[in-house]
Amino acid sequence: MLTVEEANLHYGAAQALRGVSLTAEMGKITCVLGRNGVGKSSLLRAITGQHPLSGGSVRFNDVKLDGMAPYGRAKQGIGYVPQGREIFPLLTVKENLESGYAPLKRAERFIPDEIFSIFPVLHTMLSRRGGDLSGGQQQQLAIGRALITRPKILVLDEPTEGIQPSIIKDIGRAIRYLRDSTGMAILLVEQYLDFCRELADHVYIMDRGVIVHEGAVETLDHHEARKHLTV
Repeated sequence: MLTVEEANLHYGAAQALRGVSLTAEMGKITCVLGRNGVGKSSLLRAITGQHPLSGGSVRFNDVKLDGMAPYGRAKQGIGYVPQGREIFPLLTVKENLESGYAPLKRAERFIPDEIFSIFPVLHTMLSRRGGDLSGGQQQQLAIGRALITRPKILVLDEPTEGIQPSIIKDIGRAIRYLRDSTGMAILLVEQYLDFCRELADHVYIMDRGVIVHEGAVETLDHHEARKHLTV
């Protein structure tokens, strides 16, 4: 289980997170919702080690991650799919997938067939450059690259951003399959309410750097939750 306790995060004098606490349980999909600029991506950067906390702590399966570099967190089982995908446009699909080998032992450095079962399009495009793929295909590649690291928790930052509806459905099915077949924890930051409503087991809503709502996915329809999601 991933546990964030009283997390504070600053960019210089600006405070992005203010005492944020949450948990992401194994075998469940946890979704963090909120408007633009409320601290959702900052929370994921803190969890994955992309930006240090100025207070609070992050633990995964009782291992304290504070001060641990991103590659160390990857070795602990945290797989990260960043906003904007951040694939290598000049590398082939195969080379992009192989870039996920870094935290693995030598015997584990191969591409599991399951990745091609989840995203068949990647198998047909192994020799294509990443930059030649559509946005939806690049998102599947970014998720596949994270899965190469054999994660115990998959952390995704707005995986539906700029993606066509048919690919959004494919990504939703993949996330649900990973939860059900592997028992991994999945932590998902999103703005697309319907996507979270269909997938999530538990939801958090952020506003101005704090958690303003927590509950089962059904609570998204409550007035107190929805007022924090409307523009």
